[in-house]
Amino acid sequence: MKILRILLCYLFISLSVAGQVKLSEEAQISILTSYPSDEEVYTVYGHTAIRIADPANRIDHIFNYGIFDFSKPNFLYRFTKGETDYMLGTTDFFNYLVEYQMRGSKVIEQIINLTFIEKENLWQALLVNAMPQNRVYRYNFFFDNCSTRPVALLETYINGTVNYNDPPPPETFREMINYCTRNHPWLTFGCDLALGSPTDRIATPHEQLFLPLYLERALDKATITDPAGTTRPLVAQKNILAEGIEEPVTPPPFTPLLAGWILFIFIILITLYELYKKTYFRILDCILFFTAGIAGCVLFFLTFVSTHPAVYPNWLIVWLHPFHLVASILIMVKRFGKAAYCYHFINFAVLTCMLLGWNFIPQHLNTAFIPLVGILWIRSGYGIYRFIKHVE
Repeated sequence: MKILRILLCYLFISLSVAGQVKLSEEAQISILTSYPSDEEVYTVYGHTAIRIADPANRIDHIFNYGIFDFSKPNFLYRFTKGETDYMLGTTDFFNYLVEYQMRGSKVIEQIINLTFIEKENLWQALLVNAMPQNRVYRYNFFFDNCSTRPVALLETYINGTVNYNDPPPPETFREMINYCTRNHPWLTFGCDLALGSPTDRIATPHEQLFLPLYLERALDKATITDPAGTTRPLVAQKNILAEGIEEPVTPPPFTPLLAGWILFIFIILITLYELYKKTYFRILDCILFFTAGIAGCVLFFLTFVSTHPAVYPNWLIVWLHPFHLVASILIMVKRFGKAAYCYHFINFAVLTCMLLGWNFIPQHLNTAFIPLVGILWIRSGYGIYRFIKHVE
């Protein structure tokens, strides 16, 4: 981190000096699209950056709105709450390209067809944005990220209107991100768990630009109409800066769906054994409902406390909620048997309705949720049976 701070200070000084120089006629402004890789969770969506290249002034800078710091206090809490602060970072083009070449990502450059005045205005805006007092912004995955910020700058400083022609087929936000995570079923499972029904809304063509690959395709077909009514292509030239390494990715064999069904079968066998022996493994239900309650607390926080725009409402709160923690206490203490029966009766009825109406719930539900819902449904059903048959 100390080295990072030194480099940032050096780059800010360099930019301050560069800001005193106007761009030459040779200057070019490009949008760089780095293709997704399976290296890290945050690399599966790809990345967008802005390149300012001016050989006459020895400028070749990358402006990157995707910088974040894991070491900041309460990073995980703030990320969960939707208060993640990203910042505009700068580096030289060579270092940026090498990083993505080492990652094996394809890198595409689209040189934007700008007038000299548009280039200069955009360059000055980036310099202002990169100042320490301006560079931090409140990140939002869908609506304010490394891809949407460059778009906003282009639309602001182009003297005219940007027309995104031939829009792509309609897709929901969830369909778009689930395609990105298709080789990572556990990541898809987590996203489907945390993101509520707003994620199943059809994204407008402009909203689809939050993903770098969608932005690249949109820019290819876009045009600029100036105040005089003259139309010109938005992209003057397209270059492949790094070919990328396309290695076949095999999803892990142990998927959430497989794990869920294995656990479901295990619970079925345990429950059948209890029925046969007329016994009850109290600790099993304590663990199951306590675990579901903890997960429910996290989901409750995301749904009702977080400021993320796509987490409320979340219909999974019907199944996964903090009240399961109360159930674990009622189950643990024998004298609360009647209260536990009432809880199981209500839970069994609610989960029955959920399973019967699975296809009618206005939210995409990952199929891996079915065996997990089924586990609590079975245990609540057995809890009702025990109370009626006085099985202790």
